[in-house]
Formats: sequence, C-alpha cells, structure tokens
Amino acid sequence: MFKNFFARALPSVRADDEEEELVDPQQVLRDKCKETAHAKHFAEKLEECNNRVNSRSRTTETCVEELFDFLHAIDHCVTKDLFSRLK
Repeated sequence: MFKNFFARALPSVRADDEEEELVDPQQVLRDKCKETAHAKHFAEKLEECNNRVNSRSRTTETCVEELFDFLHAIDHCVTKDLFSRLK
C-alpha cells in the first residue's frame, strides 16, 4: 500500500551516463595552491616536524602548528579565486 503511494507521490530522478562528472573548484584550486613556493615552504616544515616526531619513541611534541600554517597558506591562496568560480 505505502509502496504504491510513494511511487506515485515522489518523482523519479535518473542520472544520465553521458553527463560529465562534477568537479569541485575548491579542490582544483587547493591542488594548484599546494604547488606554490609559499605552500611548499610550509609543507617542508610540516614534513620535517613529522619526521622528527616519528623518529622518537617518547615525545610530547606535535606538529599541529606546522599543519595549521600549511593549511592557512593553502586556504589563503584559494580564497583569492574561489568565489569568482562559484555559480
């Protein structure tokens, strides 16, 4: 009974196989910004910190500050162009 009701009440939506896949402009810009010299500088610092922390068996050091600096550099780069690409 309910199955027939919902089948009539709700429209069916079908995806076309020929439609091109949607691309997230923010992800495209992030990938592009990771290649800038500014972001690479912070990526190197993050990698150095990770190597240092992973080489020790007992440490209280974390790489949170380096991670935040890296993410901030990428986000700062992305915000310049992101809103002009959104529809």
